[in-house]
Amino acid sequence: MNEQAFGPRLTADGASFRLWAPAAKRVDLKLENSYPLRRGDDGWFCADIPGAKAGSRYKFRIDDEIDVPDPASAFQPDDTSGSSEIVDHSAYQWRAGDWRGRPWHETVLLETHVGTFTPEGTYRAMIGRLDHLVATGITALELMPLADFAGARNWGYDGVLWYAPDSAYGRPDDLRTLIDEAHLRGLMVFLDVVYNHFGPEGNYLGRYAPGFFTEAQTAWGGAIDYRVPQVRAFAIQNALYWLREYRFDGLRLDAVHTIAELGEVSVLHDLSIAAGRLAAETGRHIHLVLENDDNRVSLLDARQDPPRGRYRAQWNDDYHHAWHVLLTGETQGYYSDYSNSPMRDIARAMAAGFVYQGEASAHRGGALRGEPSGKLAPTAFVNFLQNHDQIGNRALGDRLESNASTDAIEAALAITLLAPAIPMLFMGEEWGSKAPFPFFCDFHGDLADAVRKGRRREYGWAYAKYGDDVPDPLDPSTFRSAVLDWDSRDQPAGQKRLELVRDLLGIRRQQIVPRLAGAAFGEAHAAESGLLTASWRMGDGATLQLLANLSKRDVTRASAAVTGTPIWGSALSERVPPWSVFWRIG
Repeated sequence: MNEQAFGPRLTADGASFRLWAPAAKRVDLKLENSYPLRRGDDGWFCADIPGAKAGSRYKFRIDDEIDVPDPASAFQPDDTSGSSEIVDHSAYQWRAGDWRGRPWHETVLLETHVGTFTPEGTYRAMIGRLDHLVATGITALELMPLADFAGARNWGYDGVLWYAPDSAYGRPDDLRTLIDEAHLRGLMVFLDVVYNHFGPEGNYLGRYAPGFFTEAQTAWGGAIDYRVPQVRAFAIQNALYWLREYRFDGLRLDAVHTIAELGEVSVLHDLSIAAGRLAAETGRHIHLVLENDDNRVSLLDARQDPPRGRYRAQWNDDYHHAWHVLLTGETQGYYSDYSNSPMRDIARAMAAGFVYQGEASAHRGGALRGEPSGKLAPTAFVNFLQNHDQIGNRALGDRLESNASTDAIEAALAITLLAPAIPMLFMGEEWGSKAPFPFFCDFHGDLADAVRKGRRREYGWAYAKYGDDVPDPLDPSTFRSAVLDWDSRDQPAGQKRLELVRDLLGIRRQQIVPRLAGAAFGEAHAAESGLLTASWRMGDGATLQLLANLSKRDVTRASAAVTGTPIWGSALSERVPPWSVFWRIG
């Protein structure tokens, strides 16, 4: 596979341009002048242009009919329909040149959205908050997708130019500076990438390369056909591009269960192989994570280092959903699958990773979901109590803090942040932020109306309940409401929660992480009284033990002798107070 197949390549006296446009009869490069591109038999159009340089802007003209950006554009200063800019990726001087990343078991993730993480909403503004992450105990910053999207604001999952970090947040070297500064502080940086669809505005591939798509549809648009070699190469090279040119430490692949055309050999397999090859060549730790509603255990192996066809971990929605039902009592939609006994479901997630390991899902019409997961390492699961979806797809974008008691949330945090699975927080969760994170975007005309209608159709129950109080995703004020409330961090409640999270992550760093390599699932039990017990065999042979009362009343525990050294929780008696958590290692 030629890694220079997509996007311009700077040469000694100019630049070499390539475009795969099998449906086009003629392609011209529009730079300062217009240059016809040579057509090859395989649908590639090529030209070497003297004088082109970094900073030059260009477009492709297709069949004298339409001007389009480069689908592998490195930067779009004027949004998705503007000219593409040549970027010299070798010009940036990395300060953290010796950075090789961190082992996966050291990961503590904080998911963030660049545009709302700070009032400025830029890469460079994020740098001023990196020391806060380090002091909290976060080891990895995860950015929601950056691929260029139409308009000035978006969650990022509507990207159409996969190689171009969106200009709303700054220039490419601003992103590199953020990553460089993170590495200097010992922080990994992960990126969300979307390979299941292209956004609805600004994608011109269907005009000159219809082979990118099949007749199948995803929930967000036409399905991508990864049986086509050029299409497969486009995605795999994109993954390598972010890992190589921007030195991201890992990628989280969005909703891979919706990739319709995986090919005889899965594109996910080939992508992992390619990333693993890069890791081996560079001596770097590179981590690949999935979001996959199918709970496919066969795709996961946290211990495979470097990646050789599998993925480090999966976001564990089961864990979140069971906790959400227990903490809030909400049972609508997919939460209905966890409504019978959320305590039992939490125990199963503690004992074996997924809750659904082949059982029928009533929410999915009785379809069987998942594969047995207990033989995986606990670190094959990313566990969380909140993320962008679980907050943002609520009617008001309201956080857990607005729907559950403080005691209950803090008990859930004490379990999530010390259990062997990889923990993840959503930005501001570390101090109990109540800033909403509603869905927002910046489309216009018919597309904007279609988004409004689509949200009403998908979340009709919410509109029926809240009416005009549901934020309009197209209104700029909805985006502004999502900007993180850093001032609340310094209020008494924010300071108290932040101190709790820092203490928990300090214990994780000292007591859990050194024992995580080689850890295995053990047992977990949930009593009707609300008492949860669980144990894991750690890599050094020690047993990590949990006892928690996840109810509003005192619970009497069995009087059996308690073993192990306490690492969290006060002295344990026969009467266990409400929402209390006790951890021991022995």
